[in-house]
Parts: sequence; structure tokens; C-alpha cells
Amino acid sequence: MAASMHPWLVEFIQRIEQQRLPPGLAGGVLSDAELLELFDTQLSSRLLDLQSRLMQAQGQSFYTIGSAGHESNAAVAKALRPTDPAFLHYRSGAFFIQRAKQVPGSTPLYDMLLSFAASSEDPIAAGRHKVLGSLALNIPPQTSTIGSHLPKSMGAAFAIGLSKRLHHQGNWPHDAIAMASFGDASANHSTTVGALNAASWTAYQNIPMPLLLVCEDNGLGISTHTPKGWIQQQLQQRPALKYFQADGTNLTETYLTAKAAADYVREKRKPAVLHLRTIRLFGHAGADVESSYRRKEAIAQEAEQDPVLHSAAALLQRDIFDAPGLLDYVTSQQQRIARIAAVAASRPKLTEATQVMASIVPPANPKPAPQAVPEPTREAIFQFDKHNRNKPQHLAKMLNWALHDLMAKHSQMVMFGEDVAKKGGVYGVTQHLFEGFGPNRVLNTLLDEQSILGLAIGMAQQGLLPVPEIQFLAYVHNAEDQIRGEAATLSFFSNGQYTNPMVIRIAGLAYQKGFGGHFHNDNSFAVFRDIPGVIVLCPSHGRNGALLMRQAIELAERQQRVVVMLEPIALYMTRDLVSEGDNGWLFDYPHPDEPIPELGEPEVFSAHNATEDLVIVTYGNGYYLSRQAEQQLREQGHKVRILDIRCLVPLHTDKLVAQFNGVKKVLIVDECRRRGSLSEELFTSLHENYPDQFQVQRLTADDSFIPLGKAAYLTLPSAAAITVAAKHMIEGAEG
Repeated sequence: MAASMHPWLVEFIQRIEQQRLPPGLAGGVLSDAELLELFDTQLSSRLLDLQSRLMQAQGQSFYTIGSAGHESNAAVAKALRPTDPAFLHYRSGAFFIQRAKQVPGSTPLYDMLLSFAASSEDPIAAGRHKVLGSLALNIPPQTSTIGSHLPKSMGAAFAIGLSKRLHHQGNWPHDAIAMASFGDASANHSTTVGALNAASWTAYQNIPMPLLLVCEDNGLGISTHTPKGWIQQQLQQRPALKYFQADGTNLTETYLTAKAAADYVREKRKPAVLHLRTIRLFGHAGADVESSYRRKEAIAQEAEQDPVLHSAAALLQRDIFDAPGLLDYVTSQQQRIARIAAVAASRPKLTEATQVMASIVPPANPKPAPQAVPEPTREAIFQFDKHNRNKPQHLAKMLNWALHDLMAKHSQMVMFGEDVAKKGGVYGVTQHLFEGFGPNRVLNTLLDEQSILGLAIGMAQQGLLPVPEIQFLAYVHNAEDQIRGEAATLSFFSNGQYTNPMVIRIAGLAYQKGFGGHFHNDNSFAVFRDIPGVIVLCPSHGRNGALLMRQAIELAERQQRVVVMLEPIALYMTRDLVSEGDNGWLFDYPHPDEPIPELGEPEVFSAHNATEDLVIVTYGNGYYLSRQAEQQLREQGHKVRILDIRCLVPLHTDKLVAQFNGVKKVLIVDECRRRGSLSEELFTSLHENYPDQFQVQRLTADDSFIPLGKAAYLTLPSAAAITVAAKHMIEGAEG
């Protein structure tokens, strides 16, 4: 039998037989039954780690970052309620098992082994990744988190308090607290620092923030040592964040401290951090040769602090077991887990790409759609702007009106971001929403995009409908992983059980007058095009702005999608199309009863009854400039058809081609850079899916950042350049 055992287990059994265990820490706070229950959890977690490594050697397991040395987090789980959402560090296996014991019918050992084996029957990720997650246990799945889950745990804590203020029955009860665990190395990551700061910033203003953060400090980040005392100094001195610490080798101390911390958070609705001193056994992961960067003496000395050894000693000290009884208990558990592992390893795997991708798009929301807002109520809402109600308006005004209508219709919709409340946003798009819907639904945030997006994820998981604003497109790049690695992956890694629907409003793109520099004039949104499942909409004028905003909210509310609403700043206040005072870019506001366009359906402009000479396919500022160019071309006798793509991601090439009206010459006008722009995808798609059917050319921005002043326009497409390119294609030979 020893040949099939991990060396640690062989040594552990020998130490029990020879009674070579450390002095027992058998404090009397935990009853005999509680101590045994927690030891069973610790032992199960340890044996699962060992089994995973044995399975890996047989090609049956694909993940060996374990929880060995961190098993005291079982006591943290015991101190919490199963209705408290828990965002877990990847070394929190014992927490997961202990939480499962609080929910009848759970099968954590089998579930985790299915996850190790990447079985399609894994109940949380269905074989897509080894994750600690469960809908029934209120543990949203995390992958290999390096602090990126902390902003959304902060968001969840805020959302719990907000739900109570809004009288909204969320997915977690009003007296719940959010918990997140992380490692000492992750404590230095910007997402962790940002989440700590946001939690402190909120609590400092006496806004409820029921968040318990647990730093499981083993002193190592793979091979990098954490400076002695650093974590305590970093965590202990933050305003409005209460600090607790405990020795993770001592179950009683860990439980008492965790309970005190949890009780503080639950009662005070303020954040706290539990600094749990732990050790790390067996290296970072299976392939990590720890002796290459640590002294063997230090490794051996740390092994004597093993929490499983200390808990076993406490059992013997209390006479809960004698040595032979404990030995029988350990070996029977090892054999049981080996049997379960054999079954889990034999279960089906993902075998087709369609299976893998099935949960990228979340399931539809089964709840009934909200009722339309009565007209008298709408009249009251729009009293602030009654003198403009029946007049054509620009994009910013119509977005503002659409948001008023949508906030009135969707009671769980919450807007937030930098300056969105009383100021009404930098460009006035959110004006009067604060006065109309109050401070619990229109919120100013701190200046940190990671926290804004983390707040959105937490709100969405609580059942709210978040609409965060990112003030400028360039600002999202330092926080894009909250969309890429967190929001967009949640449905994928939970097999559609968890979703975080939201609409992320982002002011962006180029052509701003009097506001230069690439940090405000940003013509690159390539990051969103590379994220499976995300939808990107882009309006070019007010009417489309209102319709697309309604579509975005419907996609989030009904289809549970992550939607980016990319709003062209340069077109916010644009009134004229060709000449000053022509009001050619003002439109009538569509009534809320007007049907929303089908996703991917382009807007078509044509001034001709006959077949045109050329199709221009474009979006945003490109559509506006193409409309200017079309008038010049029309005066020269050329007939041009223009399509506004509107839905940029996913790109619906078939719906675009259906509106070509038989035209074979296609000019793609893309205000973004030539390399990495939407035009590349569209150009490729036309050639791949419609070979030899179209003559296609691109007109794009140069591969450059955007400078200040008038020089900003030198690298961007212009109406004149579009006119020249279109005329060249029309008058040139057939391709």
C-alpha cells in the first residue's frame, strides 16, 4: 500500500504509530465533535491534494496547485454562514469542503475530484478548469486568481448593503457578508491594493461595506519571499479596515479569531481583514522544485508547523482517538478518496469544441420582463427637460433621455462611475439622473477603474443591473482584466450557473476638438474584440444612441450579457452635418414602444432608388464622415450606399452583406488603426465567406497614437479622404 501513497502520508502514518506528533493545541472552545469535524475537513483537503498528484502521474489530473499548509481556512468557513458569498483563493480547498458540510446533500470530495480530472460532469465548470465554486454553496468560481477577484468581492459587499437600501431581494440576504481569500504575494497586486483602498474609502464614509478579507500568508510567492512583517504593516494601517490576526496551525485560535472578525463585519457592516499565518507544503505546484530556492533545513522546519499534524495531536490529547484509532481513521479516509478518484477519473470529458464553448453565452433570464412605464410617470420624469421634449436632439441628449426611461423601467438598474451623479458626467450624459432616481441608484465612485468594474461584477451577481461608466476609453486599459478575466469568464467557468450581466458605458474614440492627447483621444478598442461573449455596440447619432442603449439594457437584463456601449465623444454634441447651422445631425427621440433593431442589423442610408455604385461600411465617427463624403460624391454624380455597423462585436457579416443591395464594390472606413482594427476582421470575413464576390478596400487611421491640437487629425480618416477613396473605387476598373 505504501508504494501507492504520497511520501507525506507514509511519514504521517509513521508519526502516528510512533507518537511523534507536535504538542497538541487542544483548546476547549471547540467541542470534541467540532474538532473532529474540522480535522476531517483538513485531512480530506490534504488527501485530495496528494491524490491529485498521484492522478497527474497517471495522466488523470491536470492541476496540482493545492491547499497543503492552508487547511486552517476550514475554521474560517465554520465561522461564516453558507449564505455568505465566498470568493476563494486557489488554496482554499478546506474552506470549500467545510462550507459543503453546512449544506445537506453536498458531495465536495467527488465534485473536486471531477474538477481535478477535467470531467464534463464536474458540477461547476463542467471540465473547463479546476475551480473552487458552487452555486448551492454561494461560492462563485475563481480560476488562478492573483488578486483579480478582490474588486468584485468588494463590489458584492457593497451590493449587499445597497440591496437593503433599495428593498431589493438579491441572491444573498441583507445580513450576509462577502468574504474573499488571497495570498501574501497577491497582497501586492494592484487589484488587491485597489480593492482594499475602495473598501476603506467606502467604509470611511460610513457606507455599508460588509467585507471580510482573509490573507493566507505563507511567506512565499512561488519562489519570492515576502519580507518579514510586510503583510502586517500593509494591512494594519488602513483607515476603516479592522485588522485581525491568527496562527493558522491552531484550529481553535483560527476559529475564534475568524468568528470575531466575521461577527464584527456582520454587526458593524464594516470591512475587516484576517491575517492568517500559514505555511506552504510541497512547493507552489507539482512541477515546482522547492529545494532549488529554499534551504532544506527551512523546508523541514516548516513541515513541523503542519496544521494537520497539530490537529491530529489535539485529537490524541483530548482522547478523541487513541493512536491505532486515529491511524485507522486516516487510512480509511485515504482509501475512500482513492476509490472516489478512480470513479471520477473514468467519467466523461469534453470532446467537442461546441461543448467547450456552450457556456460562453449565458442562459436567458427566465424572469418576466418589466412592465412599460405609464405615460404620466414618464411626463413627470422628463419635467426637467420639457422644453426640449419634441425637438430633434444630439447624441448626448438622447442617451440621457434613454437612460431616464430605462432607469424608470428597470428598478434594479444602478448607474455609477466618476462624476456621474450631481455633475452629470464630464459630457452631461447623466445629468438629472441623480435628482430623478436618488443617491442609491446614481453613484459617484472613487477614481479607480478596477474598482468601478469590480463593483459592477459584485452588483450583477447580487441580482442588480449595473451600468458603470468609464470616463474615457483609454482609462479602461489599466482595468481590462476585470472584463476579460472576470466578468466575461464567469458564465464560462460556471457552466452558465453564475452570470454578471452589465452595460459598461465608455466614452471614447477620436476626433475630439480642443481635447487632445491619446489618453482622451483613444481610437483602439481591440481589447474588447478579443473577449469571447462580450457584445460591443456603438452609436453614431442620437436616435441610434437611444435604440442601442435600450438594446444594451435588454441584452443584459434578458440575456444576461456583458455589453460595452462605446459612445463617440466627438459626436456627443454634434448638431450639424455639412454646414454650420444645418442641424443635419439632430434626430427625433424614438418612443420607448418603438421596436429595438435586431442585434447586428446595420442602419442603411441611401439617397437613391437605383442600385448604387459603392457601399461604404463603417461605424461611429466614420459613419458621420461618410455621410459628409456621400453628399460630395452625390454632387459629382456618384451613388453611394452607407451602412452603419452599430454592433461591432460580434460582427454580423451576413447581415451587412444582405444590405449591400447587389453592390460589388465595398469601402470599409475604420477610424481605428490599420493594424488590429475591426476593418481587418470585416475584410477577412468578406473574402473568406464570399470569395471573389466583392472588390474590397480599407481606409483606416494610421498606426499611431493621437497627438495634441490640429495634428490629431493628420493620422485619422477624413471626409475628404473618404471622398477620394470612394471616387477612385467607383471610377476604377472592376476588380
